[in-house]
Amino acid sequence: MSEQPVLWHIPISHYNEKARWALAHKGIEHERRAPMPGAHMAVALWLTRGRTKTFPVIELDGKRIGDSTAIIAALEERYPEPPLYPSDPAERARALALEDFFDEELGPHARLLAFHHAIRHRESVAQVGAGYLPARVRDSRPARAALASFATGFVRLRYGVASDDAAKAAELGVLAAMDRLEAELGQGEYLVGGDFTVADLTAAALLYPLAQPSEGPTLPPTPPSLESVLANLADRPGIRWAREMFRRHRKPEPPPAT
Repeated sequence: MSEQPVLWHIPISHYNEKARWALAHKGIEHERRAPMPGAHMAVALWLTRGRTKTFPVIELDGKRIGDSTAIIAALEERYPEPPLYPSDPAERARALALEDFFDEELGPHARLLAFHHAIRHRESVAQVGAGYLPARVRDSRPARAALASFATGFVRLRYGVASDDAAKAAELGVLAAMDRLEAELGQGEYLVGGDFTVADLTAAALLYPLAQPSEGPTLPPTPPSLESVLANLADRPGIRWAREMFRRHRKPEPPPAT
């Protein structure tokens, strides 16, 4: 009998939400582990022997697999029901092509845009980071401030969150990906065929920091400077669709062991 899968993840990351959603969709019991952001890169490198430097990483049947796309592929092979890949070869190819598009053209822009605004508000950063601190210092102002300073510097260096120009480019990237999403949907409910697939899961998961569905992971309070961006996006059909995908398909789940 194989051991229960272990998902190494970052709780508020949208790429990690993509992997969590796939596990929930298939009803796979698993353990979760969440090292402190920043330290997670060393853990990912150790787990995968240098193949990947970020989360999510899953331990599955004796293998350690990084990257949300590779994780879903492994889950589809090991737990084929309910499927995320269409059975029709042409539809499957289209779903995988859309997964790749949103991974490359939506996810990075949405992340940079959210981080750009978040790091301008140290208290929001401190609030997120406090959950990773030992209980004895969780309420310590110096400890929270030090962690916020570290997290802000790490995000700037790791993701290139350095200027208003970069944020504007990220916003334009999000809008372009949203245009593609809405064009692909047309008048349909799903991106490929008439069923929920990996394409829908990917687009909705990567939009969750901007769509902020109630079924998604808990987010810190929205920074004031981000509120106007979200207000401008709120009426987009793609945002409404992402919220609907969460409402329909993001199954509730008990907190896994950590």
